Amino acid sequence: METTATQARSLPRLNEPAPDFEATTTQGTLKLSDLRGKWVVLFSHPADFTPVCSTEFMAFAQNYGEFEKRNAVLIGLSVDSVYSHIAWMRNIEEHSGIKIPFPVIADLDMKVAQLFGMIHPGAAATATVRTVFFIDDKGIVRAMIYYPMSCGRNMDEILRVLDALQTADANSVATPANWRPGDPVVVPAPATKDAADKRMQEEGLDRFDWYLSKKPLGK
Repeated sequence: METTATQARSLPRLNEPAPDFEATTTQGTLKLSDLRGKWVVLFSHPADFTPVCSTEFMAFAQNYGEFEKRNAVLIGLSVDSVYSHIAWMRNIEEHSGIKIPFPVIADLDMKVAQLFGMIHPGAAATATVRTVFFIDDKGIVRAMIYYPMSCGRNMDEILRVLDALQTADANSVATPANWRPGDPVVVPAPATKDAADKRMQEEGLDRFDWYLSKKPLGK
């Protein structure tokens, strides 16, 4: 049996390639590597026909256009069958009028769930916890969020993380606490004494000190 340390090393890590997979979904076969060129938001839910998951699926669907604007593909996953997924999606549409536009992986053998560390025995032995993986357009894992089964996810935060990652990439900056699009960003800290001295003379910055300065984007 693998040790805990070995299992931990096999899980996805930030800034490393996401494990590739091919899986059956509600929209046919999907291979992760075929989505290069787009960002991927891969999220798991504990089970079909459950209350919190139903609210999340409706929320993801209602924000589908916002993910598309960000060149991001949504992919759901649970260990239920494709027939269960289809029945649940039809049930959601029947009761809410909301269509689920994104594919949902049927992971009965838990292959993808195990690859991405979605099974946490302390929470449930055969159900996936609520995870969100942000995979960039080059197939690299850029962020991951784990939630307990009792806590529904916040779409604003998921979109905010996606915006922050894309903004950092496009502008070689970082984003401060509670950042939202349009807010000032953090410029990289100086790496030498001379650079730190120059930073203290630099104009156009909201400067806390040499190691923390913000600026509006475009300046």
